[in-house]
Amino acid sequence: MPYDVVSVYTLTMGDERGPATVSVHTSADAAWQALDREVRSRCGMRPRPRRVVDPDAATRLADAWRWGNPEDRFWQICPHQLSLIVPANARPLMAQ
Repeated sequence: MPYDVVSVYTLTMGDERGPATVSVHTSADAAWQALDREVRSRCGMRPRPRRVVDPDAATRLADAWRWGNPEDRFWQICPHQLSLIVPANARPLMAQ
C-alpha cells in the first residue's frame, strides 16, 4: 500500500486554571486563528471578526497573555507531517 503525507498543526495551551489543552488543525491559518480565539477567550476579550488572522499579531497577543503569569502559562503551535497508508482503491484514477 502506498503512503501519503498529510500536514497537520497542533496548538498546545496551558495556564493556571488546569491541565493543558491540545487541538489539531488542518492548516497553519486555522491554528493561528484558534490561538487568537483561545487567548481572547481566556482574557475576556471580544472575539475577532471572521477574517484572516495575522500570525505576527496572534503571536504578540499570545506572548502578552503569557507574560501575565510566565510560570504557569504557555502556548505552542507545532507542525507535523503524518505518513498515512492509503489503500490503492482510495486513490484517484490516473488518465491514460
